[in-house]
Amino acid sequence: MKKDVEYIDWLKYENELREQGYNYICGVDEAGRGPLAGPVCAAAVILPPNTIIEGVNDSKKLSEKKREELFDVVIDTALAYCIAFGSVEEIEEHNILATTMMTMKRAVEGLSVKADYAIIDGNRLPQLDIDSKYIIKGDANSMSIAAASILAKVSRDRLMLEYAKEYPKYCFEKHKGYGTKLHNEMILLHGPSPIHRKSFLKKLLSNK
Repeated sequence: MKKDVEYIDWLKYENELREQGYNYICGVDEAGRGPLAGPVCAAAVILPPNTIIEGVNDSKKLSEKKREELFDVVIDTALAYCIAFGSVEEIEEHNILATTMMTMKRAVEGLSVKADYAIIDGNRLPQLDIDSKYIIKGDANSMSIAAASILAKVSRDRLMLEYAKEYPKYCFEKHKGYGTKLHNEMILLHGPSPIHRKSFLKKLLSNK
């Protein structure tokens, strides 16, 4: 017997906000909070009203190939989008949470169309000058946030592929900076690179 597919109202949050008078609602998500290397990335996306992009979902649930395909579709469909990065230096100075919030703020403020409301994936809000709320697991329940999650994930992955050419010893093309067994072995063998988050390596290096 075929299992029923769970129905998701992808526009629930957007439509509720439009009923309250908000016109330009941006979804915001990040990629790269957990890795041991590379920046964190955030994206903000404003979609036209009543827009559902077929295939868009939480980026973690999609294959790399599917994310790459949808990246261009999201950009072509969006009324406005912005992709922002928070550097390794900022992560080391401020910590990953603060840098993630700053990066989300950059993405929202960088939109070519000013948003009047932001819906943020997660359980915290960046400091914005517009109304906003967070949605836990928003990337699996809001079309705008899911679209932002794809832009953030693909943009960061592409950057890590560039770093893989610059620092080939670490095999960034295989793990994108996440703390896999291979990545940990390469760090222990070669030591940290300039794009490693030193504060994330204390435990690993203390066991060396």
